[in-house]
Amino acid sequence: MKFFQQLLLAVAGTGLLAPLGATANELSSLNGSAAINDYMEQQEIDELKAWRSQNQVTSVNQFSDVRPTDWAYQALSNLVEKYGCVAGYPNGTYKGGQAMTRFEAAALLNACLDRVTEVTDELQRLMDEFKKELAVLKGRVDGLEAKVGTLEAQQFSTTTKLRGEASFIIGGLPNNNATVGGTGADRNNRRNATTFNYDYRLSFDTSYTGKDLLRGRLRSGNFTAPFGSSSNIFHLDKATQTDSDVRIDRLFYTFPVGNEVKLTAGALVRNTELLSFRPQVYDSGLLDFFGLSGATGTYNKATGAGFGFQWKQKVKKGNPFLTFDASYISSRGFENSSIGAFSEDSGINVTTQLGARGQNWGAALAYRYGSAGSQVGRDGNMASNLITLNTNTGQSSNSVSIGAFWQPTDASWMPSISAGYGYTNVSGAVSSTIPNQGNIQSWMVGFQWKDVFQKGNNAGFAFGQAPFASNASAANSRESLLWEFFYKYQVTDKISITPGIFYAPSYQAAGGDSTWGGVIQTTFRF
Repeated sequence: MKFFQQLLLAVAGTGLLAPLGATANELSSLNGSAAINDYMEQQEIDELKAWRSQNQVTSVNQFSDVRPTDWAYQALSNLVEKYGCVAGYPNGTYKGGQAMTRFEAAALLNACLDRVTEVTDELQRLMDEFKKELAVLKGRVDGLEAKVGTLEAQQFSTTTKLRGEASFIIGGLPNNNATVGGTGADRNNRRNATTFNYDYRLSFDTSYTGKDLLRGRLRSGNFTAPFGSSSNIFHLDKATQTDSDVRIDRLFYTFPVGNEVKLTAGALVRNTELLSFRPQVYDSGLLDFFGLSGATGTYNKATGAGFGFQWKQKVKKGNPFLTFDASYISSRGFENSSIGAFSEDSGINVTTQLGARGQNWGAALAYRYGSAGSQVGRDGNMASNLITLNTNTGQSSNSVSIGAFWQPTDASWMPSISAGYGYTNVSGAVSSTIPNQGNIQSWMVGFQWKDVFQKGNNAGFAFGQAPFASNASAANSRESLLWEFFYKYQVTDKISITPGIFYAPSYQAAGGDSTWGGVIQTTFRF
């Protein structure tokens, strides 16, 4: 069979026949240098080159989905074995039943031209037929090579990617009587003040093998009370206070051991980031309490020197799997060498979680032990003496939580549902006047809808009981319900605007009065 006929049969009976064909088709839809740069990231280029060099197709039998009974089998065999101008996919398939565009056909022809020494009349007619597509393909490939050369020359590292996030948050608590600062008339005046805060993060993610991760993160923010106070019921997830200084707030290294285990160690690592997953899909990005499954005693965001272990059951894709995580974090030892990371008053946080996940559901049971100096009771009613366990009296805590979620497989009128409950027992006296702190409880339920009014936009609401302590001081023992409503508008893939309203009908830290507030959070990712 002549080359011209073989090529036509292969074109007619196949879809994407060569890696270059896929590149040409995708590039034809790109417009502008920004799209080109996003498409051709250096790491992907290196991986593609490595794969091509190690997986050269020399026989049609290397394709798992090509059989001798296929009607174009002989033509494909000749093109592969005689001319070597056809390749498949990295998973060893050829996808012969997939439709193909004229650009992909031109890419196949272009790949074979370099292998053919004689230009026959049939081949010349084929080249004339695809003359326009070949010219476009050549121009785009030449332009792409120039862009890649520029990227290679100007990149600051071949192994590190820079990721950033900037959040602008305008908010106010017009009816909040607590934790606004000041006293008397000054306190009342500040109740109605509007704040404009920011949170800025730069993450440097380095990988040496493609599976490991060395992360260093810089962060800056200017939050103060009430949104930046961890003892306030309206504490925000993104609230950080660095007095506008830039600080390193993450520094750790994660690497795999086998196919199911990951190990992490670092000088600045957070326990909630060492979990295979958190048992919720509700994600407003606003109030901290609802972002921690309503169990802020267990998921207390302890950050410091430590290490972690993550196990994820290896199963067939799509099947449910089990996970188990364990971590040790010293929240005080990393900043004070006189205390050390393993002494009892170094703010030890030992966190474990056993979880199960399916395609659209998940559940987890978690436990955390906290020594003196560790933190409990984030985001609730409780006074500051309950936030950080007293190191002088040797306090300790034991926290347990259970959480679960379910979400529809496709966007519909049905929302996702997340729920969680947390319980913490605090032992040891605070002082001679406060003999013990008793038990802390909290819970939450959240509903979230996808693609509301427009694809990519989310909306939802959550409610729950902020942490309260029984058998403790009167200010800490009262219950307070908390509500949150939000709508996240996705302006672009990298920019979102999220207005949210918060309401506490009987905020005990405000003397039992109702209180409410709201924010508009704009987030830029790059």
